[in-house]
Amino acid sequence: MEQAFRNAHGFGINEYQNDPGKIIEVEQRREQDYNDSQRIVSQLERQVHRDI
Repeated sequence: MEQAFRNAHGFGINEYQNDPGKIIEVEQRREQDYNDSQRIVSQLERQVHRDI
C-alpha cells in the first residue's frame, strides 16, 4: 500500500501524515478526480437516455 501511495502521489504515507500541505494537496487532487468522474458519469447517462 505504501508503494501504491508513493506511485500515485510522489511521496510516502509518513510524509503525507506529517505535512499539512501534502494532506491538502492530496485531498484536493482526490476531490478533483471525484468531480471529473461524476462529470463523466453524467455525460454517459445523458448519452444513454438520448439514444433510447
